[in-house]
Amino acid sequence: MTNSPSRRTFLADFGLGFTGLALGAMLARDGILKATEPEAWQPPNGHPHFTPKAKSVVWLFMNGGVSHAESFDPKPEMTKHAGKSISETQYADALKPERLNRREVAFNVELRQKLYPLQVGFRKYGESGIELSDWVPHVGSCIDDIAIVRSMWTTDDNHGAQTQFHSGRHMLDGEFPTLGAWVHYGLGSINDNLPQFISMGNREYWNAKDGHYLGPAHDAVPIRIDPNNPLDYGKPTSGLGVDEQELSFELAGRLNRLKAIEYPHDPALLARIKAYELAFRMQTSVPEALGFNTETPATQEMYGLNEPATKDFGSQMLATRRLIERGVRFIQVQHGAGGAGAWDAHGGLKANHEKNFKAVDKPVAGLLKDLKQRGLLDSTIVIFATEFGRTPASQGTDGRDHHPYGFSVWMAGGGIKGGIAHGATDEIGFHAVEHRHYVTDIHATILKQLGLDSRKLEVPGRKRLDIDHGQPIDEIIA
Repeated sequence: MTNSPSRRTFLADFGLGFTGLALGAMLARDGILKATEPEAWQPPNGHPHFTPKAKSVVWLFMNGGVSHAESFDPKPEMTKHAGKSISETQYADALKPERLNRREVAFNVELRQKLYPLQVGFRKYGESGIELSDWVPHVGSCIDDIAIVRSMWTTDDNHGAQTQFHSGRHMLDGEFPTLGAWVHYGLGSINDNLPQFISMGNREYWNAKDGHYLGPAHDAVPIRIDPNNPLDYGKPTSGLGVDEQELSFELAGRLNRLKAIEYPHDPALLARIKAYELAFRMQTSVPEALGFNTETPATQEMYGLNEPATKDFGSQMLATRRLIERGVRFIQVQHGAGGAGAWDAHGGLKANHEKNFKAVDKPVAGLLKDLKQRGLLDSTIVIFATEFGRTPASQGTDGRDHHPYGFSVWMAGGGIKGGIAHGATDEIGFHAVEHRHYVTDIHATILKQLGLDSRKLEVPGRKRLDIDHGQPIDEIIA
């Protein structure tokens, strides 16, 4: 009979009985019980390809587009020529060769826009004397541990660029794994009691997943900064003791593995089995990691937990340090998600950026200083990024538009040089003109420091473009 079950299916269902059917129904209800082709699942390598200089990554992402000129790449020429159109300055002809294949009409519109003055002062910080905005005094105090890359560019001029920065691909190209997923795929666990890829903060629907064709096992685990309820389904059932929990998890594990006999190549089922096995251990390890009661008042003050403006993000940064300390591999923290993103200052740029930097500057600096004093910065890469910069010209009366042609990110720790500003935009911050870097160059740099060769992270049937791999920015590597 064509519809008769296979011997493997019969034995599995016979062994599972009604309990197995219930498990199968539960998995089907969750929409994850479906067979896939064998090549769809590839286990992680579990070890670096060469000697790493770092073992963990903290990925700080500012949603909406931070103005590079008002943060890490001050441009006094904006103020000098404020009110003039770009075409009225000496920079118009210099910009034309850098149009990046934009339509002539769009470029001519940009030339007619009026330059908008800087909305904040700037000064030199640290022994390196790098000029930064007055809105980042705390990060400025760490500048000698930081490498700023002032010559980033991307191709998406809308907020899908958030996806592009994480995955390296334009969102219209389809769905591709994020950097965090590749790191998770390529390296084994440091601590079997905690997730190895964690996400904090809201994520928009276009940037809600990570694994994609690598499989759901490589999606980040979302964590809330609440020791009493840090993750969905992370609390034990009411009235269930530890011994009873152990027995129930053991039974669920046995049933899951029996079901896997029937569906050995289903990545979602394998991911769920792993999740069940990790869930019991996380019920105690995650709340412990997020409990700040053992932290000294001085440490809590360093992160800004005693100030309303910095408490929320400061709590995320302190949790990040505690998770890194306990062996989490990749922590992705989103600031200001919701709609286009909190940093999307088409109007009221000064008030917008002043408020947002007030929320993140002290906590981020607290994280860098705390990691350093605990000897963890040498093995932890911290990156501060955003999807694009903002235009040198005004939008409306007091804002700036999206700007993918030149912007800044910075990195610290994990074998990254400190006290340097690499690359440059032109005098008004329009285009990246010196040591230009597409977003995957950041990916390549991080992977190199982790000891991974992206070309050896092979997935059968999936061809990656050369630009997907990027090139390490060797100038910022110690």
